[in-house]
Amino acid sequence: MAREFGRSQRVGDYLKRELAGMIQTRLRDPRLGMVSVTDVKVSRDIGYADVYVTFLNRETERDAKEPIDVLNKAAGYLRSLLAKDAQMRTTPKLRFKFDTSVRRGNLLSELIDKAVESDQRSNGTGKE
Repeated sequence: MAREFGRSQRVGDYLKRELAGMIQTRLRDPRLGMVSVTDVKVSRDIGYADVYVTFLNRETERDAKEPIDVLNKAAGYLRSLLAKDAQMRTTPKLRFKFDTSVRRGNLLSELIDKAVESDQRSNGTGKE
């Protein structure tokens, strides 16, 4: 029977929780603003971790380029903080990426709302 949670998934959950707090408390760069860590995908050998983040008031990858660069430059510092706290043999190298899934989800939700509204208008069953 396969295990429900693999090691890389447990490490990813741990990194997500820890990095969210560290970014808010340890990094004091005004270019970051409000950062949310949405997901962490860890390689099978625990060598690398792709950290997906979103930013308040930054909806496109172009808008998020500067804060992503700031996070990638601070990746070594964050990794050293994690290594001190974690009970792991190795700490993965961190690579920060902008998470486009939140924006894509909002767009899909808007499209669904428009389709439902259009369908209701064409059937004459609009809300009264």
